[in-house]
Amino acid sequence: MRRTLLVGLSVFAMLTLNVAMASAGSVHTGVIHAMKVNKPSHHKGGGGVLLSSHGGAIERTPSVFIVYWGPQWASGFTTGGHTSAEAQGYIQGFFGNVGGSSWANSTTQYCQGVPAGTTNCTGTSGAVFVTNPNGQLAGVWNDTSAVPSRLGTSNIAAEALNAVAHFGYTANADYMIFTPTGLSTSGFGTQFCAWHSSTSSSSGPVSFSNMPYQPDAGAACGMNFVNGNGYFDGFSIVGGHEYAETVTDPFPSSGWVDGSGAENGDKCAWISSGQGAAQNVSLGGGASYPVQSLWSNAFNGGAGGCVVSYP
Repeated sequence: MRRTLLVGLSVFAMLTLNVAMASAGSVHTGVIHAMKVNKPSHHKGGGGVLLSSHGGAIERTPSVFIVYWGPQWASGFTTGGHTSAEAQGYIQGFFGNVGGSSWANSTTQYCQGVPAGTTNCTGTSGAVFVTNPNGQLAGVWNDTSAVPSRLGTSNIAAEALNAVAHFGYTANADYMIFTPTGLSTSGFGTQFCAWHSSTSSSSGPVSFSNMPYQPDAGAACGMNFVNGNGYFDGFSIVGGHEYAETVTDPFPSSGWVDGSGAENGDKCAWISSGQGAAQNVSLGGGASYPVQSLWSNAFNGGAGGCVVSYP
């Protein structure tokens, strides 16, 4: 376990350090795993290195709780000619329909209960697999308490615990904290687009994601990445990235990561053409949303690759 955490930290050290120093509060967070911004210098695609289990848990029956934190969500705001109500409709439409989709189905090849180093769960004794049920959006809450102007990691973790108190504890859930425009943790839009981590509660470990207002970062976090008029593209591309990584590695980096510490979303982030390119996919109810591809160990005869549909 110690080696696993150090590997994860070595790869994402700059992101983790810069984000973590933003707050010195009392709520402990585990390893912070960040999605990098879209920059030409960033490597696209994950090569042929497979993900492997590091002995930790996956989310067997994934669910998502959405928290819109701050009174701004209730009063409403506008950016770029689009309203916060439109953003909420987009976010809830995506997470309300992602469960059961062929896009999310790639996570079902991963498991827990297997030896560290396992790359293929099929036929492995004791393997307990991720499932991909419909209706994974388990709750939505507008917490109208004020968001601190100097927002740090412990504030996000504390809000995740507030969400647990509001919704109840679910071990297989991602408590996603959406902050309003203009309020984000340090480094958003220049170093990262979102991140996920974990904290502890009296009921058990809590997985949570920090989701800033993606349009504030423009093209760096997905605006128009797939659609020419895709003002909200970043919410489903980045939100889907964090969702899929939390399903397979809810307590970073104890689940499924590769030898460099990358998760299933990292290995396929910001691919714009060719195999694994980000694209619109149809989810439940016929709605279409842009997503990035996800890494599949099973693809290409077990050599692995980025896919938008599985199997």
